[in-house]
Amino acid sequence: MIERKTSSTNYQNQSFLENKCPLNELLFLMSKRWMTDVLFCIEEGNNRFSVIREELEHISDHILADRLKLLEKEGLISKQHYDDVPPRVEYSLTERGEELSRLLDQLCSFASSYKEQQCKTEDTTTLEV
Repeated sequence: MIERKTSSTNYQNQSFLENKCPLNELLFLMSKRWMTDVLFCIEEGNNRFSVIREELEHISDHILADRLKLLEKEGLISKQHYDDVPPRVEYSLTERGEELSRLLDQLCSFASSYKEQQCKTEDTTTLEV
């Protein structure tokens, strides 16, 4: 679970939901801005910090570093250090990260078809008025 101020109502509500269903905790984690983009970027083979930052041109270094740390902490990516000069680090999806990425890809497909259907429904409603 993400660390938050434990005395807040928001924290207590989120804790309740996370305990009720683990999906709530995963959705909370993955709903952080840039989280899925970073995960998908690594899946596509962009495995170095500078390459990910270049691919996701609007992400700040601070946010990218934070998202990489969270993904690693959650066991979704692994970090490999190389003793080159200069030193380099590469990121890759773990087995769990690959599984999540496949599921998120299916969810993206569903979201696209859902959005498309919503737009058609809105267009039909507008024409009827």
